[in-house]
Amino acid sequence: MSSENERSDEPGAPEQLALIREAVRRADVPRAKPRTWRGAALAKELPVARVLVNKGALHLDQYFDYAVPEELDADAQSGVRVRVRFGAGGRNVRGGRREGGGLVDGFLIERLAASDYNGALAALASVVSPEPVLGPGLLALARAVADRYAGSLADVLQLAVPPRNAQAEAKPSPAPLPAPAPPAPGSWERYAQGPAFLSALADGGAPRAVWTALPGPHWPAEIATAVAATLSSGRGALVVVPDGRTAARVDAALTALLGEGRHALLTAGSGPGKRYREWLAVRRGSVRAVVGTRAAMFAPVADLGLVVVWDDGDSSHSDDRAPFPHVREVLELRATHGRCAFLLGSVSCTVEAAQLVESGWALPLRADREQVRVAAPVIRTVGDGELARDGAARAARLPSLAWQTVRDGLRTGPVLVQVPRRGYAPRLACERCREPARCRQCAGPLEAPDQQDLNCAWCGRAETSWHCVACGGRRLRAQIVGARRTAEELGRAFPAVPVRTSGRDHVLDSVPDQPALVVSTPGAEPVAEGGGYAAALLLDGWAMVGRPDLRAGEEALRRWTSAAALVRGRPEGGTVVVVAEPTLRPVQALVRWDPVGHARRELAERAELGFPPVSRMASVTGEPEALAAFFAGARLPGDAEVLGPVPVPAAEPGRPRRAFEAPAGEVWERALVRVPPGSGAALAAALRAARVARGGGGGVVRVRVRVDPVDIG
Repeated sequence: MSSENERSDEPGAPEQLALIREAVRRADVPRAKPRTWRGAALAKELPVARVLVNKGALHLDQYFDYAVPEELDADAQSGVRVRVRFGAGGRNVRGGRREGGGLVDGFLIERLAASDYNGALAALASVVSPEPVLGPGLLALARAVADRYAGSLADVLQLAVPPRNAQAEAKPSPAPLPAPAPPAPGSWERYAQGPAFLSALADGGAPRAVWTALPGPHWPAEIATAVAATLSSGRGALVVVPDGRTAARVDAALTALLGEGRHALLTAGSGPGKRYREWLAVRRGSVRAVVGTRAAMFAPVADLGLVVVWDDGDSSHSDDRAPFPHVREVLELRATHGRCAFLLGSVSCTVEAAQLVESGWALPLRADREQVRVAAPVIRTVGDGELARDGAARAARLPSLAWQTVRDGLRTGPVLVQVPRRGYAPRLACERCREPARCRQCAGPLEAPDQQDLNCAWCGRAETSWHCVACGGRRLRAQIVGARRTAEELGRAFPAVPVRTSGRDHVLDSVPDQPALVVSTPGAEPVAEGGGYAAALLLDGWAMVGRPDLRAGEEALRRWTSAAALVRGRPEGGTVVVVAEPTLRPVQALVRWDPVGHARRELAERAELGFPPVSRMASVTGEPEALAAFFAGARLPGDAEVLGPVPVPAAEPGRPRRAFEAPAGEVWERALVRVPPGSGAALAAALRAARVARGGGGGVVRVRVRVDPVDIG
C-alpha cells in the first residue's frame, strides 16, 4: 500500500485506525506462522507425528517426533510427504515449542497420542501433499532392504518413492478393470511344468520357479501369459527387466494379450510426469500389473501375487546408488514376506539362480532336450589353432568359417556380429593353455603391475613360484584386451552389404528382415524382425572370458546366449560362430546350449572356495587411513574373514568416474569381508554399526560399504 493511499481527509481517521490495530493486538486468536506454528493450537486427537526425515546419514536412521498443528490435522495422515525443521538443537525453545533449524523433506510414518521424548517438540512445517505415497507394505520392504544392505531407510525410500509431480497427482486415476479370464498356455506348453505353473498362478497359488527360457522371440509373450494368469486370480503382478528396450517388448506383449488399461509401464524413458502418474495408478489400485526397469522393484502393487525378474545377470539390475540393492534380492524379499509367486527367467542361468534351485527355495522350469534342439541355432567354434592355420583370417581378420557363415546368412536375412566392449584391463594367463593365472590362497586373478612381481588383485599376496594348475606351465602371457573387429573392417570384407551399428552412443531397437551386417556390443543387440537373424558371429571371445573377475565365464556365456537366442532355430538354418577356444567351459556350454549345467559347476567350485553366493561378502573401500580406522572399530562376526586390502584404480582426469574407481588424484584401497552362510545378517549389522560409530560425531565417513557386490575381481 502506497503512502498516498494511507491518507484520508475524514476527521478522526488516524484514531480509528489506531483503535483497530489495538483490538487486533488484544485478540485471543493466535497469530500462527506456517513455518513454526508459534502459538498455534495442536490437533485434539493424536497430536504427535512420527516422521522419517530425508537424511541418509546412518546415525540419523531413526524416527523423530513432531507436534501436529490443528490446521494440518486433516492432511497429516500416515504415508504423506511433509516438511519439517531439523537441526535446531534443544536450546531454541519458545512457548514450549522448539524452533529453528533448516527445512527438510520427510515422510509421516504414524500419528501418536503422546511422544516418548521428554523435551519440547517442533511442529510440522507443512504437509507437501495429502497423497499417502508410503504405505505400510512399502515401508516394511524398505526397512528390510536397508537392513540387508547395511544402509539407511531414507536412502532406500529415495529409490522406492519417485519425486512428486503436482499435475500428475491432481488428476484422478481410472477405475480398475475386472479380472481377465485365465489365458491359454500357448508356448508355455513347450516346457514340461509350464501349464502347471500357470494353473497354480490362476488358482491363487505361490509357486517359485527358475525359468530357463528357450531361445527365440516367445519369452515376452510367455511373461505376459504368466501375468494374465495371476490377474485372473484377482491379484497383482510385477515384472522387472534390465532396460527400456526389453520393457517395451514386454509392454507390447501385455497390451496384445490383455488390452489397454490393465498394466503400467515404469521406465525412466517415460518422463517424470508420466512415470509418476503411472506409479500413482498402481498405488491407488487402478492397475494391478507393472512392467518396468530397476526402480520398479519397489512398485506398490496391491495384492501382489507374482514377481518376475528377467535376465538377473544383467548389471543394470544392481542399483548404483546407496545402499546398492539388487533387483533379484529385493524381489526374493517381496516373495518371502508377501507370500507371492516368484519367477526368475533368462535364456541363460546365473550362479545365484542355480543356488535357488539347489537350496530348494525354487524349482526348475525348463524344456527337455528335444525342444532345445529345435529352438536353438547350430553353434560352431573357431579356436586359436584354426586361426593360426587360416590364411584368410590373417589377411582379413575374419576366419574362413566365419566368412562363409556370413556369406550364406546374408542370402536369407541379416547377420549379427557381436564385438566385445573396449577397455578391459589385461591380466595374465598360462602361455601354453590360456588358463587364467590365479592366486593359490583366494583364487583371485594375478597381475604384474611393475612387470616383475606377481600379486593377487584380491588379497594382495605376492606369488613367487606360480605354475599352471591345468598343464604345469610356468610361462605367462597377457590376455587379449578390447575389440579388434570393427564395422569398417567388415564393410570392406562385404562391400555390397549395408552395415548397421548398435552400441553405447546409438542403440537400435530392431532391424528389418533384410540382408545386412549388424555390428553390436554385448547387450545392445537389436531384435531382427521376422524370424530372427540368419546367422551370428561372436568375435574375440578371449576379451570376455579372460576378464579378471569371478564372473568372467558366467558373464561371457550370458552375453553369448543372449545374442545367439536372437538367431533362427536349427530347422530354419540358424548358425552361430563363436571365435574362442573350443575347450573352454563357457564355450562348451554354449555349444551344448547348457547354461544350467555351467552354472551348477560354477556353484560347486565357489562352494569349495567359499565365494558368493555360497558365502556372503561385502566390499569396504576408502582411503588407507580411514579403512584401517574402520576395521579397527568394527566388531565383525567371529567367523568373518578379511581379504586385502588392495589398491583401487583411480579415475583418469577429465573422464567420468566409474563405480569401482577412486576419485582422480586420490589413493584408495579396498578390502573384502566374507562370512559363511547364516552370518550375512550379522555382517550387515556389524558394518552398519561401524559406519554409525565413525559418522555419528559429525565427521566425514571416508569409506564406502557395499554388501553383495556384483564385481569383486
